[in-house]
Amino acid sequence: MNALTVVEYVRENGSNPYRAWFDRLHAQAAAKVAIAVTRLELGNTSRVKAIGIVGEYRIDWGPGYRIYLGRDGEALIILLAAARSSVSRPTSNGESPMGRIQGTEGGCG
Repeated sequence: MNALTVVEYVRENGSNPYRAWFDRLHAQAAAKVAIAVTRLELGNTSRVKAIGIVGEYRIDWGPGYRIYLGRDGEALIILLAAARSSVSRPTSNGESPMGRIQGTEGGCG
């Protein structure tokens, strides 16, 4: 395994959907997600499943966390993350959390 550069997606307005989500996690969940990111940095992509051009890293703990990734050369870009239940159901206004990445909200359900 070759080490990878892992960076967080930052919108033009400076907001960071992943960081906003991560900062709201409880300590145990944040630790699980941080370990997953470290594994990615070490080049371990065995838990990443391709969904079109986006990769999904599954963390099978608690509600089931997901990290969504893009790739730019050898770098992985964390686009957003969510608990599985928040990805699979629409929000109260009927909008999908995945669709909010372009919006002004936190983008990570």
